[in-house]
Amino acid sequence: LKKAGSSYKGLCPFHSEKTPSFNVNEERQFYHCFGCGEKGDVIHFVERYYNLSFVESVEKLCEDYGIRMPEQKRGHRTDYNKYYEINRKAARFFFRKLTEGPNPGYAYLRKRGLKDNTIRKFGLGYAPDSWNALMNHLEKEGVTTQDMLKMGLIQQGRKGYYDKFRNRVIFPIINTAGKVIGFGGRALGDVQPKYLNSSESDIFLKKNNLYALNITKKDISSEDQVLMVEGYMDVISLHQAGFTNAVASLGTALTPGHAALIKRYVNEVYLTYDSDEAGTKAALRAGPILREVGITAKIIRMEPYKDPDEFIKNLGAEAFEERIQKARNGFMFSLEILERDYDMTSPEGRTDFMKEAARKLTEFDEEIERNNYIDAVAGTYHVGSEDLKKLVGRMAVQTGLAKPVERPRSTRSQNLDK
Repeated sequence: LKKAGSSYKGLCPFHSEKTPSFNVNEERQFYHCFGCGEKGDVIHFVERYYNLSFVESVEKLCEDYGIRMPEQKRGHRTDYNKYYEINRKAARFFFRKLTEGPNPGYAYLRKRGLKDNTIRKFGLGYAPDSWNALMNHLEKEGVTTQDMLKMGLIQQGRKGYYDKFRNRVIFPIINTAGKVIGFGGRALGDVQPKYLNSSESDIFLKKNNLYALNITKKDISSEDQVLMVEGYMDVISLHQAGFTNAVASLGTALTPGHAALIKRYVNEVYLTYDSDEAGTKAALRAGPILREVGITAKIIRMEPYKDPDEFIKNLGAEAFEERIQKARNGFMFSLEILERDYDMTSPEGRTDFMKEAARKLTEFDEEIERNNYIDAVAGTYHVGSEDLKKLVGRMAVQTGLAKPVERPRSTRSQNLDK
């Protein structure tokens, strides 16, 4: 920010611009961007910038500036900072075990092609092949067994407590405020499950967090796109290859919470899921969820490889960039997949397909957007736009999304009634 009269001016952090339109009025304690319209006070700024709740924003400001957090007058407020600190200590332990000397975790990551600066960037770690290495360390740090259990760092068995993560590469999960909220662990042997996540807790909900968004959000604006992938290694491989807009869900399908989170940063998502049947189904499910919050979805296919990690290793970053440029519209891709269920060489098969396509078109609420897609579908499948529009109207009535058109009764009928 630079002084400009009685205010300060700078480039807006909420949208891409070259001419400063972001103003901060120190006297009124208020900011306003004349470019995108974003405005509010310091708490709202922290909420928006770091994707935090109101209380979390107040806590962050108090912590950053040495202000005592006001006590709540009613009820009991969970001390989240205590849990963040426990996870931070665990993350430092795992990182130190990975980098302090030869170990299977470091050997695995190097074999997968990761560089040391990438390992540091993501704070990757190694959980030793020990029943209680982490537990013993945290006990020395003053962490109670109950709190370790609450954070999902240890488990209770018949003979006592033991570390949840053992002989695994560790992926710290960090929220947009830079707090460690959980961990993912990749097994280094034939142990099942291959990937293991922290249990959900007061500070960790899978449906509301995305892996690497804390890093990605620094490099994107509302005019950019996010690459949504399935796995930790896919994200890390893409970042190392220069695609620093990649994120992943945490072992779960895309949720409305994820969509709302992404919407805070961008309006377009490139779904880069695995090329197998499960990945295709996941992409088809994600499209409508993203559309519901106003995000445009496009599909990037990885054939002949399984996922982005394999693709990058075999074909490189330039080839991946070409796939991005050839990404398919999410809705049109869903129709391509739908074609497989119909005999498109027969009139009956094509008719049934067009009926199902018309039903899917009824899901667009905005008339202009729906009409644009009707034109696109009509052009792709060589049918008349007006004919398809009528079919969409009939399907809307059949599915209860619209009421039948009420035609006015004739004058003759009205006279007869009299």
